[in-house]
Formats: sequence, structure tokens, C-alpha cells
Amino acid sequence: MARPTVSRETPHPQRAVVSRETRERLQTYLDLLLRWNRTINLIARGDEANAWDRHVEDSLDLLPLLPPSFSHAIDLGSGGGLPGLVLAIATDRPFHLVESDQRKAAFLREAARAVAAPATVHAQRIEGLNLAPAPLITARALAPLPKLLEWANPFLAPGGICVFPKGKSAEDELTAAAAGWHMRVQKTPSRTDPAALILSISEIARVGPAPHRTAPTG
Repeated sequence: MARPTVSRETPHPQRAVVSRETRERLQTYLDLLLRWNRTINLIARGDEANAWDRHVEDSLDLLPLLPPSFSHAIDLGSGGGLPGLVLAIATDRPFHLVESDQRKAAFLREAARAVAAPATVHAQRIEGLNLAPAPLITARALAPLPKLLEWANPFLAPGGICVFPKGKSAEDELTAAAAGWHMRVQKTPSRTDPAALILSISEIARVGPAPHRTAPTG
């Protein structure tokens, strides 16, 4: 029998401490992101002046919540590399970055090359992805939690964990997700946004059968 949804709250994460070399690699990544942002919408233009705190530090907030010995991870909807490429740089662990937008995927490949990050870019839709399950799945600003769980569940290895930063709608999304999923949830307040939470989700099990998928025609 699936375990019912269980939630608990933890204190704010401590600021992640990274080496000088890692900080320099992250700055190289950020400089490249800002340069590409002139022609590709990777982050909001209004965030550019505060991009380190708004995006890099926000992604680094996930570091203390990652499994200490995870072998590799999948980042869904990577966009400009947040949080997946930032975490690949900070941990030097392999990340699969999934991004269907070809221009954003091109940026991710160039950025990963420039900073020698252990990242593999998959320029395709999540629904068509063919990857072995991973012990860690991340995603940021991609979709409401019920949809995220639908996408993540097939790629989460047994005993694995999903780590999803969420904004002020986090509690409402948890309520909506509980109708279709059992899960264990750890809620950690964000350091960079007082209204946001980081959701660490494990022991995921669907409530009832999977929804029927209509076969494509034509």
C-alpha cells in the first residue's frame, strides 16, 4: 500500500560555500548567460542587474538538500541552466539537461563547454525522453507540481528524490498534487525569496491508475 502524503518543514538552508575556482566558473557561466540573453530570452531582462543573487544563489540554495552521494541527475526544462547547469558546476556530478528549445539547448552546450561542466544536453521534449532513471531530479519554474510529478515520476530511480524550488503558490500546488499522488515532502524556506519554498519530494506513488493516454493519429 502506498504511503500517504507526509510533509515536514525544515529551517532555511545555510548559504552554500563553494571554492574560489567554482565561483569563477559560475561567474564565467553567468557572463555567458547575460551575453546570450541579448538575443535569447534566458532570464527576464529586469533580473540581469541582480542575476547572481536572483538566479545563481537561488540555484545554489539547493546544494544542502541534494543527496550527498548521488551519482547523476536529470534537470527538466533546463532553460538557461537554472538550476541544473549551476548544480553541475558546483558538484562536478553529471547532469542531464533536458530543454526542447533548440536555441536554449545551444546555449547550454556552449556554457557547459566553456566551464567544463559534466553536463549532457538533450534537446527534446520531456514526453519523448529516453533516459535511465536517476537518483535526483530537479526543475525550476517549469510547471505546476502535479504536472512536474507526472513528468518526473518515470525518471526517478527507487529511493530517489525530486528537488523543486517553488514560489508563493507552493502550498496550493501541494494541495492539488495530493489528489493524485502520495509522497513524502520536506519543505525548506528559500533564502532568496521569503514567499518561496524548496520542495524535496520522495516516496512518490500515484493515487489510482495512470491516466489513459490516447495514441497519436495521422
